[in-house]
Amino acid sequence: MMRVFPLLLSFVTTVLFTAAQPTSSPFFKDADLVNTGIYYYPEHWPESQWERDISTIANMGFEFVHLAEFAWYKMEPTEGVFDFSWLDKVVNLCIKYRLKVLLCTPSATTPTWMRVNYPETFIMDGHYIRAENGTRGLGSMVSEKYRDGVRKVVAAMARRYGTNPHVIGWQVDNEPGAVADYSPASQAAFRIWLQKKYKTIGALNKAWGTAFWSQWFNNFGQVIIPNTNLVGWWGNNPHALLDFKRYSADTQAEFLDMQAAALRSHIAETQFITTNYTAVCTGADAMRTRKLDFATYTAYPNGGGDNIGNQGFRLGNARAVLFAADYYKSVGGVSGVMEMQPGPVNWGSYNPLLLPGTVRMWLYHTFAAGGRIACSYRFRQINYSSEQYHAGIMLTDGVTPSPGGEDYRRFMKEVKELRQQYRPGEAMPQQMKARSTAIVWNVENYWSIDRQKQTHQWDTWNFPVKYIEMAKSLGAPVDVVPETADLSAYKFVIIPAYELADEALVKKWADYAANGGHLLVTCRTAVKNRDGHFWEGPIAAPISKLIGARVKATDMLSGHGKGDIVLNGSHYKWNNWADLLAPFEGTEIVATYNDQFYKGMAAIVKRKSGKGSVTYVGVDTDDAELEKTVLQQTLNDAGASTENYPEGVYVYWRDGFYMAVNYASESYTMNLPENSKILVGEKTLKPAGVLVWKVF
Repeated sequence: MMRVFPLLLSFVTTVLFTAAQPTSSPFFKDADLVNTGIYYYPEHWPESQWERDISTIANMGFEFVHLAEFAWYKMEPTEGVFDFSWLDKVVNLCIKYRLKVLLCTPSATTPTWMRVNYPETFIMDGHYIRAENGTRGLGSMVSEKYRDGVRKVVAAMARRYGTNPHVIGWQVDNEPGAVADYSPASQAAFRIWLQKKYKTIGALNKAWGTAFWSQWFNNFGQVIIPNTNLVGWWGNNPHALLDFKRYSADTQAEFLDMQAAALRSHIAETQFITTNYTAVCTGADAMRTRKLDFATYTAYPNGGGDNIGNQGFRLGNARAVLFAADYYKSVGGVSGVMEMQPGPVNWGSYNPLLLPGTVRMWLYHTFAAGGRIACSYRFRQINYSSEQYHAGIMLTDGVTPSPGGEDYRRFMKEVKELRQQYRPGEAMPQQMKARSTAIVWNVENYWSIDRQKQTHQWDTWNFPVKYIEMAKSLGAPVDVVPETADLSAYKFVIIPAYELADEALVKKWADYAANGGHLLVTCRTAVKNRDGHFWEGPIAAPISKLIGARVKATDMLSGHGKGDIVLNGSHYKWNNWADLLAPFEGTEIVATYNDQFYKGMAAIVKRKSGKGSVTYVGVDTDDAELEKTVLQQTLNDAGASTENYPEGVYVYWRDGFYMAVNYASESYTMNLPENSKILVGEKTLKPAGVLVWKVF
């Protein structure tokens, strides 16, 4: 009988923030600003080429080498027999050429002997078909046999390299994503998770609403993982599916923590433990981990999208960095890009050449946003197998740098020059600090809304990102924070479509505003409780007092229909979502609907709250001009000045440096004060341009 691991309930790490500032870390020197690295796979290449490659990596300016990520078969060629002789040679070459080493646990790619000996260690998909080895991330994280194999190889690696002073840290797994697992082991683990959460089957029946369509359970043994493949979209139970997402995320987090614990019992305290979440990570939840020192992310900004202007398809989408760079600092206070796209990829809808300098711009973007690591996947473009067309730092001959490689070389050279200009203890300019903004986010809101969008026009993932873009265009430093964060560090807090809430959370928001903060709340906030149920009362009942209005109803228009809203005499178009608001006495009406049968009703309201204010934006528009106007007015009313950067231009301040990047197809000239000194780039930012300056 297969054993399963009893999973813990979810948890959230509380981190205190200083708005938009990289936090000091025992693993990185502040004066280094950012540390650059590269993925290298010696197992892909003849041993006779290893020294040439490691030497080239060092000569290009890289500072560390990322190793062993997918090499389980090489380290444990047969079960229980470990061979690190090949890895020792590569590590020693890195030492010879004064390169640090970042090791990765190989849990994402199980060896063939695992499938042959223990086929039950793989996940089952929604059709109950067993996966096999041959790609990444298909091991069942609740299979004790799989976990035992992972623990053994991780512990063997840790004993081998855990005290090596040239090893700076460890990455556990690769791009954890909480893949849905319907295997017998996962079914059993899910039931254990539910029993821990609900205690009684009656409580589960109530939370899941199983009285609907005769879904009632008599005991936990009757419960199975909700499977939309078998009941169809229409038959889904949103509450059961929400819990399955939570269980899967908890499973993923605990699996990472298990590896971190196995490492930490053998490695030096100076070696960090991290993982590399994908930039758009909708399955795993970084905030559930407890044992990682910090989290990093992967960023692939260009995969065939049109993006901004006629050159946008060569410049990439800034959203791949914008959200991740700020969100993953929530785990441990620091972050960085572990896997940066080096050029064209093999999976995009089409894969164009990048505009020269684009990879450099992406690197500066991650650096400007507070990144401590800038690492790229990968050094050499492979000549065979499934990623042949995925670019590397080197072309297929192994000796010629790609355009991305040249961008990396230039970036590393410039960073070393910037280090000479670093001065410790420089405080954020007061003008920017006065705009400090936090966006509160919880992936569970994404899970809930994405299951029941109500309109095909609702862009679930990009809704909070849109507010980041608006705040950045106004010159505000932005952090993405969990609901447990201390909000008092921020002058402004945005709550974007926070569908799942409770009274305690709403009280925290109210206290923030009463104590002098300025809160901006959007539509689809507090519409449901934590189980995903509507309130037995008005729409979004818990926030009625907070926003000073009642949500009477919600409207949506067709894709081609446009409604009209008036704000300060100006007209704005909407079509995605519209809350019809009935303001209470003393609440200011900021904007009203100017057509439809409810013409004259409030669309946006604002009220004073103690020393602060609360603004409710009941509308979602495509172009975001209305929302940006309201956000700018909120900042200005609170005494903060604002900028007006065009779409695609992002400006940051960190460690005494101002930095700007340009994802747009048109040039933009920055308005710099007279006492500025340009350190990198030119005042006029061309497409893919970078500008770094200091103000004296």
